[in-house]
Amino acid sequence: MSCLWNSSSLFLVLLFCFFRFTQSGKVLVLPGEYSHWHNMRFILEELVERNHSVTVLVHAASPSIKYNQTERFKFLVIDSPLESQKVHALSEEMIDLWINQSRTSSTLGMALKIMDLASRIQAVQKVLCDSVFRNEELLATLKSFKFDVLLFDPMIVCGDLLAEVLKVPFVISLRLSLGYSMERLCGQMPAPPSYVPISPGQFTDRMSFVERVYNLVLYVFYNVAFQSLAMGSLNKYYSEILGKPTTLCDTMGKADIWLIKSYWDFEYSRPFLPNFKFVGGLHCKPAKPLPKELEDFVQSSGDDGIVVFSLGSMLKNLTKERTNTITSALRQIPQKVLWKYTGEKPDILAPNTRLYEWIPQNDLLGHPKTKAFITHGGINGLYEAIYHGVPMVGLPLFADQPENMIHMKTKGAAVMLDINKMEAKDLREALTDVVNNPLYKENIMRLSRIHHDQPMKPLDQAVFWIEFVMRNKGAKHLRVEAHNLTWYQYHCLDVAAFLLSITALVMFIFVKTCSWIFRKCLRKTTTKNKKE
Repeated sequence: MSCLWNSSSLFLVLLFCFFRFTQSGKVLVLPGEYSHWHNMRFILEELVERNHSVTVLVHAASPSIKYNQTERFKFLVIDSPLESQKVHALSEEMIDLWINQSRTSSTLGMALKIMDLASRIQAVQKVLCDSVFRNEELLATLKSFKFDVLLFDPMIVCGDLLAEVLKVPFVISLRLSLGYSMERLCGQMPAPPSYVPISPGQFTDRMSFVERVYNLVLYVFYNVAFQSLAMGSLNKYYSEILGKPTTLCDTMGKADIWLIKSYWDFEYSRPFLPNFKFVGGLHCKPAKPLPKELEDFVQSSGDDGIVVFSLGSMLKNLTKERTNTITSALRQIPQKVLWKYTGEKPDILAPNTRLYEWIPQNDLLGHPKTKAFITHGGINGLYEAIYHGVPMVGLPLFADQPENMIHMKTKGAAVMLDINKMEAKDLREALTDVVNNPLYKENIMRLSRIHHDQPMKPLDQAVFWIEFVMRNKGAKHLRVEAHNLTWYQYHCLDVAAFLLSITALVMFIFVKTCSWIFRKCLRKTTTKNKKE
């Protein structure tokens, strides 16, 4: 009996192993850069953990992906004529344009500079695309792997085009695009301008009449900008590669799943489609113990606690004026401050503040002595603060960061300051308010409870839908029919024109009939009068 039991157990184990082996899939990944890559790594590691084969297609000019390091997934490096320093320089130029030059340039001057930078970024993107699609040997290699799904970040264009060439279903990982252009125009996501504020913008979902007018104008502007600038040359490029007329939105619109890196703890309520899945905070996890040196410094704060300070991975330096303003404010608060900063050391650094080139941010935010988080408003750090229930002081810099902090301010979980205009007094008062006013803690804990109260963890949900696409060879049943409608059919303008035509015809017939009856009656009356 014992031998039979052991044999049955061994059979079940072998069957389970065989099942896991047969269920494993092949995933091709085109990641974004910087924090986009940091976020996507968690998905890739979980896919590997579930026995899937993951291949990351990365350009040799990548400024942030360390493809020479040993990882559990495989890197396939593409030769590129570009240098990583030059690619990174474009990102630094974008940050400088957004943070520094915006204060001194006119609106027209800023628009011209943005258009010039956008054209140069697009030129670099095209070079990177060419390094894939003009390389027949690489394409043959990718086709031979027979991938089950492609996962990509639209920060690097052409991922959808590669999926079309390889004839594999694909999944998009995205926080948002300017004006929700990709989501609306390519993904057919509804976005009523009456209560869905444009991104990036300064509005909430409760807008006045003037704000709704401005919001609608911005929607139109981003539509025109996306179709003329982004899609103009890319449509031609996509058609050239595929050998048939097509557009960026036709190709991107074939995405089976859109993984949106936010959730309803953060978003305003709004309509979405069944193939849009919310996985905000997928990288968050319980805090681990701190290294001894950090733990000793944290414990030395006593009952006052600590403040965690980070402006992200892309900003390496601040002006001396700004750093002195910040250090002047930090020296006036009782909390100890751990500041992630790699720039020039401030002239005066208070004893309560320590600078670090890197900090275990998630573990610090999860520490019971953490009272506040000074952040630039990046979505990764913001979700770590929500996950651990830490109120924030926002110093947004560029891109979606101002909008992110407006969301947190609207929900009562943060104070927002302009890093270019604030004085030391403003930062000190904001920190004091966030630490001492219990409403901020209550509101962020409410958001934290919403985040944790989900039927499936965000990371598990992201991986589930990728596996779903692999198992079912796509998820076309979740795509709405709007993809196959023209713009006038989508807005029922043809139906409106038809109904107006019928109404006009009926009115015309009615008027003509009444006129004819009136003339007949009038003629009879006239004839009768003459006879009399």
